[in-house]
Amino acid sequence: MNGTNVSLTVLERLTEEWDALTPEAQKAARYVLENPADVGVSTVREIAEAANVKPNTFVRMARQVGFDGYEDFRAPFREAIRKGGVSFPDRARWLQDTAKSGELGGLYADMVGAAIRNIEDTFAGIDANALEAAAHAIWNSRQVFTLGVGVNNANARNFTYLASTGMKQFHAIPRPGSTAVDDLAWADGQDVLIAMTCNPYRAEVIEAIRIAREQGVIIVGISDSPASPVILNADHGFTVAVDTPQFFPSSVSMIALLETLLSFVIAVSSEEIVERVEKFHKRRHQLGIYAEDPE
Repeated sequence: MNGTNVSLTVLERLTEEWDALTPEAQKAARYVLENPADVGVSTVREIAEAANVKPNTFVRMARQVGFDGYEDFRAPFREAIRKGGVSFPDRARWLQDTAKSGELGGLYADMVGAAIRNIEDTFAGIDANALEAAAHAIWNSRQVFTLGVGVNNANARNFTYLASTGMKQFHAIPRPGSTAVDDLAWADGQDVLIAMTCNPYRAEVIEAIRIAREQGVIIVGISDSPASPVILNADHGFTVAVDTPQFFPSSVSMIALLETLLSFVIAVSSEEIVERVEKFHKRRHQLGIYAEDPE
């Protein structure tokens, strides 16, 4: 098994042990989850200082997840995928300075490079078996609720729109004039909630996940950090890379992941899906929704 896969296994163990960690150990674990590359190159004192905890906290955390000490814990991270970020205000100021200086060619290159890296980093960190497990949960559910607010509201509705061409009982929430928690009022263990939010995390999404869990709903969480409350409280969690020169998180990898997840759902579904999609598009042609090519 290569170093990246091993380090991902360690990250999964950290999330599994999260609730058992002390508050100080959680600070250490959060730093590891959000900065895996730092672990591979930092001494215990250096990383403890960066995480604002005592060195012994890292040692105890490492032992709690099954390692002899920090050096043993650090080994799998030497080839971990690098993940970084810049604050929203700093990104906005940098973007404006770039435009004023006439360096839009550089900005173009940076945007393209960030988009490609985000997709590569996202799929490098996601196992196909994990996507398949989430796809089975979605296909076998009674109904699926897709939750996103802000920019992710459009992403959630796009996913729901595409899914609805072949599947029934897909709902983008919150519905107009409603709230997500009200939309989930009668959801239970037969249902799935796909919830997405990135840092800074939206409180209404976190609250909807909490209530859905209490009702037994299966949670598919998508966020930008393994330490995100969305991922930590999900049955199926997926971390997307959202780094960008612009001042808000990129949606490129989020959309790519949602499209891939939907393709997995279709792959594990019955042949009835193909018939539904064909019927859906045939109906659209009959209703004149599509512009026909001139003869």
